[in-house]
Amino acid sequence: MTSVISVNLPQQSYEIAIAPGSLEQLGDRMSSLQLGKKVLLVSNPTIFKHYGEKAIASLQGAGFEVSICILPPGERYKNLNSIQKIYDAALENRLERSATIVALGGGVIGDMAGFAAATWLRGIHVVQVPTTLLAMVDSAIGGKTGVNHPQGKNLIGAFHQPRLVLIDPTVLKTLPVREFRAGMAEVIKYGVIWDAELFAQMEASKHLNQLRYIKPELIESILIKSCQAKADVVSKDEKEAGLRAILNYGHTIGHAVESLTGYRVVNHGEAVGIGMVAAGQIALELGMWQKEETERQNALIQKAGLPTQLPSGLDIEAIIDALQLDKKVKAGKVRFVLPTQIGVVTVTDEVPADIIRQVLQKM
Repeated sequence: MTSVISVNLPQQSYEIAIAPGSLEQLGDRMSSLQLGKKVLLVSNPTIFKHYGEKAIASLQGAGFEVSICILPPGERYKNLNSIQKIYDAALENRLERSATIVALGGGVIGDMAGFAAATWLRGIHVVQVPTTLLAMVDSAIGGKTGVNHPQGKNLIGAFHQPRLVLIDPTVLKTLPVREFRAGMAEVIKYGVIWDAELFAQMEASKHLNQLRYIKPELIESILIKSCQAKADVVSKDEKEAGLRAILNYGHTIGHAVESLTGYRVVNHGEAVGIGMVAAGQIALELGMWQKEETERQNALIQKAGLPTQLPSGLDIEAIIDALQLDKKVKAGKVRFVLPTQIGVVTVTDEVPADIIRQVLQKM
């Protein structure tokens, strides 16, 4: 499997390269982009232990001068303190505007490394080397970078497109099962919002909850179709003026659940799974899609081993209040991405609070 997907943008287009063993080609692929020789590799201890040496060897082999910044793992460290550590490493190693930050890790590392690159010297290069399924199919693509505020997810950030996204599917072998399932939430999202064929392919698979039980052809299709969906949407709407908002399907309630549980109870994919169940039910209550489609979506979420119920003890009114902090709020109205059929969604701010409350109470 080798596939190259273009993200076509007015200012800076780039490629998503998907190929087994491509981590060893990182240096050569970056050399072809005519970047400066200084590289700051940002990772976490677990990922660095698995893949740090391989990435460094590839970069040094291509003539890059590599320095390292290791950040603690987990969503709760996705904050300005961690960004400060990246800035300190950038300063210590004299990163100039021609330098590149390489993000080797999952969504948390990618978002933070991207934000640091967007803001160091008002913007330097970033290359995304995602090591989780979630980052491969979603967060590494599209240039959304940022960190969390104590009261809300991703409230601090910038759009900063990578120069390259390099996906090596072989690294998924070391991904914990729970993290693999988290990535499947984003894949299911693409099936619901954009690609009914991908949705049907996943329905036809006996298992979705562990990499080892899924046929290699389906993994290949998942990666290519998800990345293509993200590239298509971002190419049409880079900075979320309209269409790109559909990528937030399941995220409105999902983000509220994440932040209210302190990023310790559910991970991002699990929260998105819960959010998709809620959004699907809201759409059903509003007569926007059929009961059969709701059940098909929820069955797929369960097949991927993802939760479909709210964490116990979560206050419904607190969730409704937290929705007001969502980035999509416009003129005080919460905008929801809601499905009308498998493969098609719409964005609306006409969702009564009573309907949201009623749906959440049943979860």
